[in-house]
Amino acid sequence: MSAATTARPAGQDLTSTAAASFDHWRHLVAQSFVPLSVDTDHPDAFRGRMRSRVLDRMCLVEISASGHRVHRTPALLAQSDQRYFKLNLQLEGSELLIQDNREAVLRPGDLAIYDTNRPYTLAFEEQARMMVVMFPHDALSLPPDYVGQLSAVRLAGGGGLAGIVGPFLSQLAERFEALSGPSGSRLATNALDLVATMLHSELDMARDSMKPQVLLATSVREYIEANLADPQLSPASIAAAHFISTRHLHNVFHETGSTVASWIRSQRLERIRRDLRDPLHNGSSVGAVAGRWGFLDAAHFSRTFRDAFGVSPSDWRRGA
Repeated sequence: MSAATTARPAGQDLTSTAAASFDHWRHLVAQSFVPLSVDTDHPDAFRGRMRSRVLDRMCLVEISASGHRVHRTPALLAQSDQRYFKLNLQLEGSELLIQDNREAVLRPGDLAIYDTNRPYTLAFEEQARMMVVMFPHDALSLPPDYVGQLSAVRLAGGGGLAGIVGPFLSQLAERFEALSGPSGSRLATNALDLVATMLHSELDMARDSMKPQVLLATSVREYIEANLADPQLSPASIAAAHFISTRHLHNVFHETGSTVASWIRSQRLERIRRDLRDPLHNGSSVGAVAGRWGFLDAAHFSRTFRDAFGVSPSDWRRGA
């Protein structure tokens, strides 16, 4: 369950709604989430409330509801082309998450990630409360197929980095009203960085069982991320650093539905977008921020930014 997000100003769209009936809950879900089917065994006794906040490209949704089930079916997948990951943090009660023939039972403090681009089911037998974080696939440097190997895998709240990420997200849930402006945008960036670090850690422990092509795709993306500020970064330099041909490199990206150039561009634009809202960079001009991430032609950068996010860099910085 998560609300679809676009590139909107941080701290907007704070909502809190209680369902007057189960039909009303269906309506709320239909208005707020990617297409989902919802059912319950006790519609007359159903109670539900959701609070949501959009922070930059990340959407936070706190859900408190009695027993019901949520399904993302193949037929519903065909109704939208949105590609998001969702991370659930269980706050109270329990839930069952099913995706890719895996099942995870989450209890308070546990986390699990899943992909809106593939079918899944969430089941809540009794009253439960959870925090859902939704973000686009490209918000992480990890290939979606790589992250997918963790879908519906319980990340226990008492151990590893999940024991750090969970409490941080829980604190965000308790302070929705305070999340606004540049500080809200910065917290969104920090939250996604923490999630990415946690997933890296979990996947590193399973590298021996992963396909060589997936490992190569991950290594390439990590290299790109580490060298984004280099204006000379190119398919040729990336391929040389990995001792592969540029043709092989392009094939690696083709399998993930992207291209080398588009991935580099999207990651640079994302860093610029973050920096323009970061108070630490208030003293730098838009052109200086763009140049730091490899965009040396101001006119080309402005057009590319507007095409990607629907606003000019200056308007984005002002929150217009």
